[in-house]
Amino acid sequence: MAEKISVLFTEEEVDARIRELGEQISKEYAGKAVHLICVLKGASFFACELAKRITVPVSLDFMSVSSYGRETESSGVVRIVKDLDEPIKGKDVIVVEDIVDTGRTLSYLLEMLKDRGPESLKLCTLLDKPERRVVDVHVDYNGFVIPDKFIVGYGLDYDQKHRNLPYIGIIEFE
Repeated sequence: MAEKISVLFTEEEVDARIRELGEQISKEYAGKAVHLICVLKGASFFACELAKRITVPVSLDFMSVSSYGRETESSGVVRIVKDLDEPIKGKDVIVVEDIVDTGRTLSYLLEMLKDRGPESLKLCTLLDKPERRVVDVHVDYNGFVIPDKFIVGYGLDYDQKHRNLPYIGIIEFE
């Protein structure tokens, strides 16, 4: 099956939007520190670029959560593959995700993190597909709202391929 990728957002557009999100977060957390939780693997590119653009003190931890496996559709079954290294109790936490799709994974993850006692808990996503939502999830910081297409690049993959594209593209199969 041949793959065709068309550019949805250029590298320059992605960079500009991440800069804006960093400025917004920096203003809202002025005088505080923020703890970013990067959801692996997809959000790693976004989380690193976002952290560089936040001017308040930043700490960073990682979680790996799976609901896709090798498919293009979420299975709805959420699995914690790697948990946090440090407690988040009392911290101002922002979960950094690559894409919010059905909302199932993030709904589960946010509820679990809320139970760990952070001072605040917000969600930042690079991409949002609201028309696919089956579980209501509030997105506090949103990079781009996108159509219901399968997206690759800038950390997002299809079967572990195309994460390293410097832009965000729509993948189609021929």
